[in-house]
Amino acid sequence: MVNTTSRTNYYGLILAGGRGTRFWPRSRKAKAKQVLNFFGERSLIQQTVDRLRPLLPPERIWILTNEFLKDEISRQLPEVPKRQILAEPAQRNTAPAIGLACHMLHSLDPGAVLGIFPADHIISRPAIYLRAVRPAFRAASQGEMVVLGIKPRYPETGYGYIEFPKKTAFGSLETVPITRFCEKPDLANAKKFLKSGNYYWNAGMFFWQASRLLEALDNHLPKTSKLIRGLPPFLSPDFFPELSRVFPLCEDISIDYAVLEKEKGILSVPAPDFGWNDVGSWNAVYDLQKHDSEGNASRGEAIFNDSTGNYVDAPGKLVAMLGVKNLVVVDTPDALLVLDRDKAQNVGQIVKLLEKQRRDSLL
Repeated sequence: MVNTTSRTNYYGLILAGGRGTRFWPRSRKAKAKQVLNFFGERSLIQQTVDRLRPLLPPERIWILTNEFLKDEISRQLPEVPKRQILAEPAQRNTAPAIGLACHMLHSLDPGAVLGIFPADHIISRPAIYLRAVRPAFRAASQGEMVVLGIKPRYPETGYGYIEFPKKTAFGSLETVPITRFCEKPDLANAKKFLKSGNYYWNAGMFFWQASRLLEALDNHLPKTSKLIRGLPPFLSPDFFPELSRVFPLCEDISIDYAVLEKEKGILSVPAPDFGWNDVGSWNAVYDLQKHDSEGNASRGEAIFNDSTGNYVDAPGKLVAMLGVKNLVVVDTPDALLVLDRDKAQNVGQIVKLLEKQRRDSLL
């Protein structure tokens, strides 16, 4: 295939529609994880735009979020044109969201090449990260579908994995055909994957031409594809009314299940370590903070006596910990969370209980 796509046809799609329920009570509908600043002065979504800037200027950044977060994201990112920060009419997972973005950009630029990026990850080595993103974009501009791979550091059971051919030169910054996608494994298989050396984490970062992804949706998700392709062009006055009517009818399914696990010939960049963390729970925040000699960390003032492995997030007040270990304490004006760090993945259960009790003011 002849490459007629230049770098001016590269676009970034940032997916920012999640609620971040595992970060309650700090994360709420209108102040979800992606707009919070757990690390430094910039929020997670601001950091996402910052690290892409050498490759993608703000005028080529598009953001899909929800009605609760749209205004806050626009406030935090005044450099991104407001028309490019859109609220989905309904949550329908990543396949419809990415399909929608591809339809919009294809109507504006038929040669559009997209990189899809989560809004809420930490990358501590952005220069190395961009060295992996560039070959992914180049391959995508030639009609390939590319997934970024992250070398696993431990046997994680919460991520999908990418299997590479044996003897793959990891960190070479070249695209490699993958053998298969692997669903989230149990612990025994995760340990096998880690030991084998030819399995990487699926980072949830994808690259392809807008037209290429729309064709893949035609093949693998025809109902949703028909709905999305039937939308008017993005600049049409009928676009948003039709979007409100059509989008809730799309299937609720991830791009991994809908397309990637079915499509043949997917490539990946087995990237070098660029300091990736998906910041998936309060435990991950704890891991990324500086610790004292007893493994305690805090955001705000805290005193630890005969206590180990604790994390405190309570700006504006002193928290004293005495004789406790492996706790997370998060204080907000209307809620206090105390949990065992080993249960950090289960905080969303509290949110579900509050929803059942219709405690909307706490959501």
